Amino acid sequence: MAWSILFVAGLLEISWAIGLKYTEGFTKLVPSVLTLGAMAGSIVLLGLALKSLPIGTAYAVWTGIGAVGTATLGIILFGEPATAFRLASIGLIVAGIVGLKLVT
Repeated sequence: MAWSILFVAGLLEISWAIGLKYTEGFTKLVPSVLTLGAMAGSIVLLGLALKSLPIGTAYAVWTGIGAVGTATLGIILFGEPATAFRLASIGLIVAGIVGLKLVT
């Protein structure tokens, strides 16, 4: 169950990271409120997952999910470059997440 909670926390991290782009420096009310809500939810769920997962593993997986998701959505939504090196680097983060899951 803790891994599922951590996964949702990672999805919320992606949400708030992408949401930051839409807040335009927190000058837009609705995106700002949604982004702050996603931030709070992400931290709360991370805290719940930490009841039974090691901090180093959980934090690395949480940030990894956020990094992979945000980088991928940056490519899809904002036209950021999808170079081979960038995609390979994202793949290495995914490999790290999977590796941490396998050894925990």
